[in-house]
Amino acid sequence: MTRLNLMLFAGLLLCALALVTSQHQARRLFVQLQDEQQRGRELEIEYGQLQLEQSTWAMQSRIEQVASKKLGMRVPPEARVRVVPPPPASSNP
Repeated sequence: MTRLNLMLFAGLLLCALALVTSQHQARRLFVQLQDEQQRGRELEIEYGQLQLEQSTWAMQSRIEQVASKKLGMRVPPEARVRVVPPPPASSNP
């Protein structure tokens, strides 16, 4: 009987250790998940800021300003502008 009690106690002890280990691992993974979710939120904010910056850099007025000041470009006089009509659409697919 004592032998059976010792075996049951050892089994109980192993189960308790396994439970503590699994709870610790679950908590560690949950903290890691929260950290990754926070990082994801930070990346979403950064992406939004980058989109805003890109739209600012791509504004027509900014492009015209850089073209005129830094590159020395200017709009040609109307006499030098020629409008080329698009080719007629073909009826063959």
